[in-house]
Amino acid sequence: MTTIRQVAKLAGVAPITVSRVINNAGYISAETRQKVEAAVSQLGYVPNTLSQSLRWKQTGMLALVLTDVTNPFWTTVARGVEDAASEAGYHVILCNTDEFPQKQEEYLTALLQKRVDGMLLVPARDDLEDIQRVQMLKVPLVVLDRRLSQPVADAVRCDSESGAYQLTRLLLERGHRLIALLTGPEHVATATDRVTGYRRALRAAGLDSDGESVFYGAFTIQSGQDMARQALALNPRPTAIFAGNNFIAIGMMQTLREAGILVPEEISVVGFDDLPASLLLDPFLTVAAQPAYEMGREATNLLIKRLAGDGAQAPQEVVLPVEIVERKSVLGR
Repeated sequence: MTTIRQVAKLAGVAPITVSRVINNAGYISAETRQKVEAAVSQLGYVPNTLSQSLRWKQTGMLALVLTDVTNPFWTTVARGVEDAASEAGYHVILCNTDEFPQKQEEYLTALLQKRVDGMLLVPARDDLEDIQRVQMLKVPLVVLDRRLSQPVADAVRCDSESGAYQLTRLLLERGHRLIALLTGPEHVATATDRVTGYRRALRAAGLDSDGESVFYGAFTIQSGQDMARQALALNPRPTAIFAGNNFIAIGMMQTLREAGILVPEEISVVGFDDLPASLLLDPFLTVAAQPAYEMGREATNLLIKRLAGDGAQAPQEVVLPVEIVERKSVLGR
């Protein structure tokens, strides 16, 4: 555990100076403040009074750090988290990062200072720095919806690669050979896993890389609109489009409607993630549906076991299956 003296030594100042910078008390020159803040960041230091209290469950609070709380997928995950936490006597703090690493870092700092007992995190990037920062302070953490590059923490996710493979294969079986994939950021494993499944299906069908049309963006409606416009500008135009999540699908459908392109008569579409049944008056889109509620419950129960000192010592990865739901948005060629 990093101490205030170690921070002071690295910054070349007295421990009292570090304390003043951290507590914003008294005059500190800009140069000295910069040195101390750099040392705090480098060492991952959190004030000792907080670090000590983080070693034992005291607050009854868990933190859920999501990427987009407006997305029905994540609100359903959050409901699963809240239900499981409530049953075990915990309350949940909800944070929304918008997939911004800086915003995630700020939230994690605040949550550590709030002395939460454990965290459920949807990382905004693939590197492990923020995860390891939390673990250094002995705060149990479970990663949601992300495949980790190294097994450093418990993780609960769905099989994005398999779901993308099955959706792409469905389109191939209907005779489509020009399939565009609109996906999320290249630095997010969920987005790249769906690209991997898409490509695996194309290779299995004997199609080479010339048949690929992959567009990276964000898991947002606006990005779905923008990527759909790019896909429609291809020559020859795709006969099918695969949306990497439900918000991308909504944006894609808006662009197709604006362009006067009929679905599925002129172009077939599929998507990853479903919308809650209560929002679907006329279920239309063929999707790879993830068990969002179950993901939230599973991750929370795993976190609570860690807090109780139960379970295996090594990090666990739970991979939930996806379900392909065929509806009306695909026609054969």
